[in-house]
Amino acid sequence: RDEHLVITGGEPLLGWQRAYPDLLNHPKMTGLKEITFETNGTQKLSPEFKDYLVQWQMPGVDFHREVTFSVSAKLSCSGEARHEAIIPSVVCEYEEVGTAYLKFVIATEEDAEEALETVDIYRAEGFTGHVYLMPVGGVESVYSLNNRAVADLAMKNGLRYSDRLQVPLFKNEWGT
Repeated sequence: RDEHLVITGGEPLLGWQRAYPDLLNHPKMTGLKEITFETNGTQKLSPEFKDYLVQWQMPGVDFHREVTFSVSAKLSCSGEARHEAIIPSVVCEYEEVGTAYLKFVIATEEDAEEALETVDIYRAEGFTGHVYLMPVGGVESVYSLNNRAVADLAMKNGLRYSDRLQVPLFKNEWGT
């Protein structure tokens, strides 16, 4: 039985807010200790879903339960309109329910500058979670062009670096 469930694909909070009681109350989920929602950070939590996640983490089982929101905030290079992609109040709401962190994919110096500006916007709104910078690259040639620069940028700005281990280790092959 898995103890950690990662919910991803599209914008998972859209469908999950309707389906959660059926899935999380299923007998096979009895030993579930962690849920991670991979999200773009634009979907408000319904009051019912928020209450459910808070209650799900309350003592009453023989182990601690955690909810994490892995927020891949979209920079302008994604094609998303900034006012639709960067909604700090939503991500701050996630922190009321569990742990939230931001993750930015960096391809260019412009991406890096925009990510740092965006972090300031989230912080000004009250976001307290960690921030990760990740180099772009599904193939090693692209990845190796900027992974060191992204790591240096993260260290210089007191942020965390998130590597793409599947690229140097497995050349991003299927199943890795």
